[in-house]
Amino acid sequence: MAKRDYYDVLGISKGADADEIKKAYRKMAIKFHPDKNQGDKEAEEKFKEAAEAYEVLSNPEKRQRYNQFGHAANAGSASGGGYGGGSMNMDDIFSQFGDIFGGGSPFEGFFGGGGGRQGGGRRVARGSNLRIKVRLSLEEIANGAEKKIKVNKQILCKTCDGTGAKDKSSFSTCKTCGGAGSVRRVTNTILGQMQTTSTCPTCNGEGSTITSKCNVCHGDGVVRGEETITINVPAGVSEGMQLSMSGKGNAAPRGGVPGDLIILIEEIPHETLKRDGNNVIYDLHVNFVDAALGTSIEVPTIDGKAKIKLEPGTQGGKILRLKGKGVPEVNSYHRGDQLIHVNIWTPKALSREEREALEKLQGSPNFKPNPGKNEKSFFERMKEYFE
Repeated sequence: MAKRDYYDVLGISKGADADEIKKAYRKMAIKFHPDKNQGDKEAEEKFKEAAEAYEVLSNPEKRQRYNQFGHAANAGSASGGGYGGGSMNMDDIFSQFGDIFGGGSPFEGFFGGGGGRQGGGRRVARGSNLRIKVRLSLEEIANGAEKKIKVNKQILCKTCDGTGAKDKSSFSTCKTCGGAGSVRRVTNTILGQMQTTSTCPTCNGEGSTITSKCNVCHGDGVVRGEETITINVPAGVSEGMQLSMSGKGNAAPRGGVPGDLIILIEEIPHETLKRDGNNVIYDLHVNFVDAALGTSIEVPTIDGKAKIKLEPGTQGGKILRLKGKGVPEVNSYHRGDQLIHVNIWTPKALSREEREALEKLQGSPNFKPNPGKNEKSFFERMKEYFE
């Protein structure tokens, strides 16, 4: 089943600002919240769909990629997973977007709370995102590449398995919230009693406190370390494009959700080929003898050498096309072309014998410029190329 446009999911325009996006998501989340629609699978899927749309559109970087590539940006993910919303479970959604309701579920005060998820109001920490640069040659961009990169980041403490505690017995249930991770407050208003839920200030929403901290991470559950990450870069990426690997960023304290790894693409300039979108341009310089008589010549391409034929009488500025020898589009079977721009090379220095030979030909009728009506100007050729 095809994914719906994220803007349509939330019922907003493409020009919506951050506040409009947040309000629209909150409206949808309240409408299809599992606490309100217990046992309704369709409502649950729409709740997840709204969370996925909000995850992308509320993040400026992800929103920019989505606006440019649409859902194709999913398959452009370096890990093959794309945006994380489609694979979210309820715990992921509440842990990441719980603050949209001001802490906990907006229905807990009306429906008894927590019916659609486990763990009550416990907060799950989230690690920060990491950003790295990956430099790719034109050949790697055209064919795709697998890169193994060592990333210095926060990793789970192996001594305590990320719990932050000295051992399994070094925990105690939070006395303030009784292990719920959240506290409720009842206030009297003109409409009657109103109940609100907020994160427990004592345990920060975890439901428990550490009585004896790990000697290595000192209770954080994470330490500074290094991880070798394999990045599968799809063919057709371009300078400035960003890929995302879900869960490969910094580890979160005490077993929370890890952040994402953002990969910024940099292109290494090629020695002879220039990229123009999905096309590749090569400047070919030939002497006017070969241009007049015609010849076969080898030119470089992304895939190696290719032999082309110059017809007798080839004019300077002519553009030859090698079909399908350019760069592929991301997640598409279409591939650009290689355009060969023919330049006639005029010698800057001549020997006496060369000068005498040319002087004999200087007055020949065939050496007088006489462009035909069908000869296209440089601007006409360029216009035709761009069209």
